[in-house]
Amino acid sequence: MSKVRNISHVVSEFILLGFPCRWEIEIFLFSIFFITYILTLLGNMAIVCAVRWDRRLHTPMYVLLANFSFLEICYVNSDVPNMLANFFSQTKTISFARCLLQLYFFSLGTTECLFLSIMAYDRFLAICRPLHYPTIMTSKFCSCLVIFCWVYGFLWFLIPVILVTQLPFCGPNVIDDFLCDLGPLLALASACVPIPGTVLICGTMSSLLIFATFFYITGSYTLVLRVVMQVPSVAGRKKAFSTCSSHLAVVFLFYSSVMMTYVSPGSGQAEGMQKFTTLFYSVFTPFFNPMIYSLRNKEMKDALKKYIEIQ
Repeated sequence: MSKVRNISHVVSEFILLGFPCRWEIEIFLFSIFFITYILTLLGNMAIVCAVRWDRRLHTPMYVLLANFSFLEICYVNSDVPNMLANFFSQTKTISFARCLLQLYFFSLGTTECLFLSIMAYDRFLAICRPLHYPTIMTSKFCSCLVIFCWVYGFLWFLIPVILVTQLPFCGPNVIDDFLCDLGPLLALASACVPIPGTVLICGTMSSLLIFATFFYITGSYTLVLRVVMQVPSVAGRKKAFSTCSSHLAVVFLFYSSVMMTYVSPGSGQAEGMQKFTTLFYSVFTPFFNPMIYSLRNKEMKDALKKYIEIQ
């Protein structure tokens, strides 16, 4: 144990390779990611502001959506600014403490899983239990669900982060990624000593949360779609389909990439695949979400137009 403790402090910083390529391509990638980052912030901030200022959107569904958009703002700010700065860095280094801090705040993906589940629960109540919806999904209960998502989301990933701080990083410090993520860090530590217990715990916790929320969301929308198919009104079916399809599109974008990354962290993936999947759900999914929710929702489009006209 003392030996592990002694070598665990050998690595004081990590090197994030990012996207090693020719300078011209790096400039092109920087431009793409920078524009995507700015549009992501603007899109999600617009949704938050629209829900805040339009009283017609002060309903549980839009309150949850506003919190989800605010979460996306926090999410991209946990990794994208550092990724952009690394394009112009000569050393591309990040300190051990900053790496762990980034890892922890990047765990906002846990909170995203919970919010997607709560949003699915809200749609299930609204469509499958419409008469009970006003008495169940009250403002107070909605606030409790929001608080639960934020608090539990931060606490859930605390154990893996603490485990990572105890790992023996004895020398290898090059991370072939653009951020400090769980998989690459476990891979570096396993190059020093076998850590099957830590890999098992992290993989189990990640898989448990991912699959539990995914199956719950899938089950909820299966029940919702069954009820929607029985709605006699074509307009009613179209409106319900429009809302549910937006949510399902976000669920598919998020979970399809997250499952590839976190179900078996540290197990090793094809070269570039880890980086691609991480890039997809950490940069591009938050970018697409505002467009998915606003373009397919008349109330949100009207609120955004009203907010833009006021500005």
